Amino acid sequence: MIKRHFLSKDDRARLTGIARDGLEEHRVARRANAILLLDKGWSCEQVSEALLLDDDTIRSWFKVYREGGVPALARFDLAGGHRALTVEQLTALKAWATEALPASTRAIGHHIRTTYGMSYTRSGLIKLMAALDFVWRKPDLVPSHLDLAAQEAFIEQHERLRNGLGADEAIVYGDAVHPTHQTRPAGVWMPRGADVAVPAASGRDRMNIHGVIDLETGATRMKEVLSVDAQSTIELLTSIENAYTTMRRIHVYLDNARYHHARAVQDWMRQPGRRIVLHFIPSYCPHLNPIERLWGVMHQNITHNRYYATFKDFAEAILTFLKETVPKHFSRFSSRITDNFRIRDPKDSRVVAS
Repeated sequence: MIKRHFLSKDDRARLTGIARDGLEEHRVARRANAILLLDKGWSCEQVSEALLLDDDTIRSWFKVYREGGVPALARFDLAGGHRALTVEQLTALKAWATEALPASTRAIGHHIRTTYGMSYTRSGLIKLMAALDFVWRKPDLVPSHLDLAAQEAFIEQHERLRNGLGADEAIVYGDAVHPTHQTRPAGVWMPRGADVAVPAASGRDRMNIHGVIDLETGATRMKEVLSVDAQSTIELLTSIENAYTTMRRIHVYLDNARYHHARAVQDWMRQPGRRIVLHFIPSYCPHLNPIERLWGVMHQNITHNRYYATFKDFAEAILTFLKETVPKHFSRFSSRITDNFRIRDPKDSRVVAS
């Protein structure tokens, strides 16, 4: 008799995720489901009847879990017909990969071959690393001069302002972006062996856009300019005041680009009747400016895997998205373009280069 509630909290969460993942291999999902049912107190006979299996299979799966944990449930002849790694070897492999951070399955296969004398296929290595709870992705870029105290103070100030915002006040977030007329290939799911390509556009023409976004409404103000400078900043701020005629005060968050601090901008701000209040984001902190997220969404929707024969077509697509699509359909993008800020600390990430 298998006692219920034998799973740890972490293992229960991992197995639940596997069982619910529609993309997980069916054999692995069934094993996860069986172990979860046993954990609930079902007998091997009840589980086997529910899953249309024999009870000896359920017992063998439970033994696999007991001896190797969750990773063992996902192993199916991963070595391409050779014997599988032992639990001790898997533990050592995981420790090595955690330290070495191998960049390819070839490096992993070489390590396994030279250390344990086994040869894995590429698909077997991918399954093996997934079973060890590894994923392949690029490291994040973390600025080397982040000021934690400045980030914390900024987030607190921003929260106070938002929570105390009057009915006759608004907040917008500004920045500049410079899309270049080039094709940006991006990863997609495709049939194995298929040849998929995007026509290459390698133009050097680029746009200069100075703009803001209002997260409350999704409204944007986008100025295409010859150069992003103090003059374009003044033009942008003027258009904001003209757009928010009923607001007593408009708070504008900007980065610390030199043109945002230019004397001409300061002189404009000192003119009588100005309703704009400027706030500056800490240096090296683009993650604290929601409009940076808008630029990312723009590229995903307009430039990734998209070909524009002419710069005119490219520019029209960019401006239409920023000026029309985003404001009209902001509900589609609002979950990704947010002011859900968090402090970034390089110490929270493992730095893999010196």
